[in-house]
Amino acid sequence: MTWQKEIDELAKKRALAKEQGGAKSVARQHAKGRLTVRERVETLVDKDSFEELGIGAGVADRDEDGNLIGFTPANYVLGFGMLAGRRCIVGGEDFTLKGGSPNEAGLRKSIYAESLACQYKVPLVRLHEGGGGSVAGAGSRTVGNPPYEPPRFRSVAEALSLVPVASAALGPVAGLPASRLVASHFSVMTEESQVLVAGPAVVERALKQRNTKEELGGADVHTRNGVVDNLATDEIDALDQIRRFLSYLPQNVWQVPEAMLCSDPPSRREEELCSIVPHNRRKLFDMRALLEMVVDHNSLFEMGRLYGRGQITALARLNGRPVGILTNDSYHLAGAMTAEGAQKARRFIDLCDCFHLPIVSFVDEPGFMIGAAAEAAGTIRYGTATVLAAASCEVPWASVIVRKSFGVAAAAHYGKDSYIIAWPSAEMGAVPAEGGVAVAFGREIAAAADPEARREELEKKMMMRQSASPRAESFSMHDLIDPRDTRALLCGWSDRVAPLLSDLTGPRRFGYRP
Repeated sequence: MTWQKEIDELAKKRALAKEQGGAKSVARQHAKGRLTVRERVETLVDKDSFEELGIGAGVADRDEDGNLIGFTPANYVLGFGMLAGRRCIVGGEDFTLKGGSPNEAGLRKSIYAESLACQYKVPLVRLHEGGGGSVAGAGSRTVGNPPYEPPRFRSVAEALSLVPVASAALGPVAGLPASRLVASHFSVMTEESQVLVAGPAVVERALKQRNTKEELGGADVHTRNGVVDNLATDEIDALDQIRRFLSYLPQNVWQVPEAMLCSDPPSRREEELCSIVPHNRRKLFDMRALLEMVVDHNSLFEMGRLYGRGQITALARLNGRPVGILTNDSYHLAGAMTAEGAQKARRFIDLCDCFHLPIVSFVDEPGFMIGAAAEAAGTIRYGTATVLAAASCEVPWASVIVRKSFGVAAAAHYGKDSYIIAWPSAEMGAVPAEGGVAVAFGREIAAAADPEARREELEKKMMMRQSASPRAESFSMHDLIDPRDTRALLCGWSDRVAPLLSDLTGPRRFGYRP
């Protein structure tokens, strides 16, 4: 006697599970222009590399004789996959079943995802589309979780400290999935997605307010408030961004980022770097164009562009080695550090510190944002936390002073034992010349026969003292350089510090910050 009957039943369950919510539900998903969770997984991972766990988990319907007549699978797909030959954990809600709101088996699988990633020390990718808990009917089942069960979010926190975590919002995401979406090192949402604590019906019942999903949590809301890092044009773009993000990071905190073969010569010199910073201090320049001329071709991957816009945070490569890029965008409030920009920069510094990514700061920092709105936003508290994050950061740090380096905020651009180089356009001090002269010489200027002429004279003198030359002559930096040599010098620095990274491996612990 064989076990063929039971084996056939297993095969039937697997076949029914792959039907997901059924042909009609899958068709509705496609009609919305969205992939199913299984299609997303197959699109993300290397071809034929997905090894699913728990495909037979779900609820079986049987006749009086115990024969299988139907099967409702867990509405969370989970398993191992390969991304560019590197193993990861991939999971996501199945929106074709109950709109992704977890059934019992689906909830168990989703909670297991972080534990798996920590156990195998591999990156975790979550592909979210669905809601949190659903309203269940009355029954005789036990209610609630036992008091001895570990906190559900303990493994979520643990994963963030041990392995790279990337998540995507690929449709409406609410409740528990929304919380897990933001518990990531990198998050991306499509233009058609929404991220919600609660949907319109709950909001209207509780607050008597009528809002659409877009008004509550559309991409225009959450890419500008820092809830989600990046915007994607569609699902394919979102998956590509996740794949690219993970390519810069190690598998876990016990490893160092991998270098790639690089065909871009470290000695490449861009003539435009000589003129990209205007002599007129009031004129702006394109920092992103500058970065593209220094880092490896096509390696710049920006995160959080629409949030805290005065600060630019990105991943890139120098001679094939991954680095974190921190700098300023002078087109937004002259690059001043706002409360939002400070939070964005602090989170980015922690990401680099956690996964042993050397940081390169291209400094053009005029200081903390000033004014009533900046004070009301708590800029000094968030800014100081960022400064302390930089001061306590353990990874190698290079600082290229491109233009401004002023005030307390400038300290967020220099790490421990920084390699410091400056361009001839660099200027640095406690405050910019204009503000310093206004405070220190206000009465003298007002009493002068020609106040504006005296102001200009004093500002010119202060600017000379704030230039890079006297500091370079005093060895207050490693060198004052020709801007065209920036790439070669940074590639050399990247090669020098690479052997130091292995001494930093293991979990990073951050102390208290204001």
